[in-house]
This record gives sequence, C-alpha cells and structure tokens, in this order.
Amino acid sequence: MNFLADEGVDQQIVKALREVEGFSVWYIAEMSPSVTDDVVLNLANEKQSLLITADKDFGELIFRLHKHSYGVILLRLAGLSAMEKVDIVVIAIKQHVKELFNSFTVITSQNIRIRRLF
Repeated sequence: MNFLADEGVDQQIVKALREVEGFSVWYIAEMSPSVTDDVVLNLANEKQSLLITADKDFGELIFRLHKHSYGVILLRLAGLSAMEKVDIVVIAIKQHVKELFNSFTVITSQNIRIRRLF
C-alpha cells in the first residue's frame, strides 16, 4: 500500500510505516516542503497513495470542494509523545488497512472513524 505523508506528520511515524512490509511511504518534508495543500493532494493522487496528514484543511478539499482522493488519514494526536503516536498510527493502519482506501479516516487516541468517500 502506498502512502504520502504531509510535512506535518511526525518523522517517526513515517519511519515506522516504512518498516512495515508492503508499505511504501513518500514524505513531503523530504520532497517539497511548504507546498500547498492542493499540490499535496494532487501528488498523492498521482502516486495513487493514501494521504496521511494532521491538517484538517484536507477535509474541506475533499468534502466541500469535492476534490478526488484515494483516501485521507487525518491524525488528531496532539499532546501525545512521538512514540505514542507511532504506536497508535501503525496499529490503526495495520488493523484497518483494507478499509482505508477510498475513505476519510480520523485517528485519535481514543478511536478511529472511517467514512467512505463514495
């Protein structure tokens, strides 16, 4: 499965996902820091990747502006240590990997909400 991590995603999360067999992760912070959200979403689509982000603006792009996406994973994990975030994200993605494609997923420390895009 392919992922594109927005630059606001902790580097430790990217590193941990890259270590999971079958996962490929591109990281905006390594590629094109400071690009616009539209550019990030277009790049994720070009790479047929799920977008991992901490930026709520992608919800507006997807739901209000009806932009295409292969799937978005929104991380709402403020206040947690980097290792706590890594554990939560990696476990959630592994457990729900089949449901994430074509969905808007919100991962918090308490739960995971998955909403199909179409």
